[in-house]
This record gives sequence, structure tokens and C-alpha cells, in this order.
Amino acid sequence: MTLGLPDKITACLFDLDGVLTSTAVLHRRAWKRTFDALLAQRGEPEFTESDYVRFVDGRPRYDGVREFLASRKVVLPEGGHDDPPEADTVHGVGNRKNELLEEIIAEEGVSPYPGSVDYVRAARDAGLAIAVVTSSANAEKVLEASDLAQYVQARVDGVTIVRDGLKGKPAPDSFLAGAEALGVEPARAAVFEDALAGVQAGRAGAFGFVVGVDRAGQADALASHGADVVVADLAELL
Repeated sequence: MTLGLPDKITACLFDLDGVLTSTAVLHRRAWKRTFDALLAQRGEPEFTESDYVRFVDGRPRYDGVREFLASRKVVLPEGGHDDPPEADTVHGVGNRKNELLEEIIAEEGVSPYPGSVDYVRAARDAGLAIAVVTSSANAEKVLEASDLAQYVQARVDGVTIVRDGLKGKPAPDSFLAGAEALGVEPARAAVFEDALAGVQAGRAGAFGFVVGVDRAGQADALASHGADVVVADLAELL
């Protein structure tokens, strides 16, 4: 095995937030601030960590809004992608969250996980093709800010998902698009994910190997959703 992967693997498809960078924490904070304000107006209980994992984590932004609001039986009009952040629509709420996230990133910066940097560098040096596959529309900024862009040969992100009409995770569409962009068959690509929806997507796409990255104490859930191996940090695979 090379880098903890089966010999047949020639490409790595990395999720971004929570796998390569610590921005998953920033996403959670932005979602909580967004949803808590909306829920307070309706006298509803606050947005919880369980809500984030079940309804939002790993999904495209507007899908996350739809899934969570449906869980609380809150009905909002769909609106459109250009809705202002203050609009009480699905797209307005999603845009509000994105505006908050950009403010947090601007204030606090982006930190890649050292073990992930070491792993990505080792994957490049071993001749493996590398793509980032993420539901985030901020991927380009995050990759540049974290100095990871130099390792990435292809990127499928929230912008790509909307532009190409891809189904978001847990559907495998975005990972399949990442493999296609690298010119490899899914069976020869490994998926690296910290979200349950992302692990499901890797399994649904019949990828050659699925690595679950446990940043939130959900190792058993990652395994039961389809991870072939679960690690706390990618450095464990080196």
C-alpha cells in the first residue's frame, strides 16, 4: 500500500473543510449564528451540533438550508441565487450564512491541518493525481489562503455544482466530476471525507477507497456510512 491506500489507487479526491483545513469549525459558527437568529424570531430552540451533522454538514449551502428548515417545519419561499442576505428566503438565508463566513475568514484567516499538508505533499510526490471536491463556494479563496492551491490539479466546488447542475452530497455527482476532471475511473480514486454525507457519496459512487476523517468524535458513524478506514488525522496514513 502507498500512503495507506490500495495499490490500485492513482488519484485522491479531498473534501476541503474539515479534511484539509480547519474551516469546518468556521462553517459551523456561521451556520449557528444564521439559524439562531432566524429561529429566535419564531420562538424556536437554537441550532445544535446534532442539527449541523444531520442536516447541513457536507451538503451544498442551499440544500443545507432546505434540509434544516424542513426538520423544524419552517417554510420559506425558495427565492433566487441573487437574493440579498436579509431576504427571508431559502437563498437569502444561505447567502446570509456565506456573508458571515466570509467575515469570519477575513478576521481570523484559514489554517490547514499540518498532517493534511504533509499528506497532500506526499501524495503529489508519489505521483498521485489530486483534486479538491467540496460543497463550499469559497474553495478557491480557502485554497489560496491556506497555500494548498499549488498541490491541486482539479477543483469541484459549490460554484461548479450550481453551474453544472450537479446533485450535492450525499449523491456522488461532485466526486464523480472530480474523478472525470482528473481523467481517472472512480475505482482508481480514493475519497477523503469528514462529513457523513460525504462518506455516503464516496460509497455511492463506487470509489476504490473511502477514508473517513474523524474531527468530531463520530468514527463509528463514518464507518457505518461507508468509510473503509477512519483516522483522526491524515498523518496517520503516512
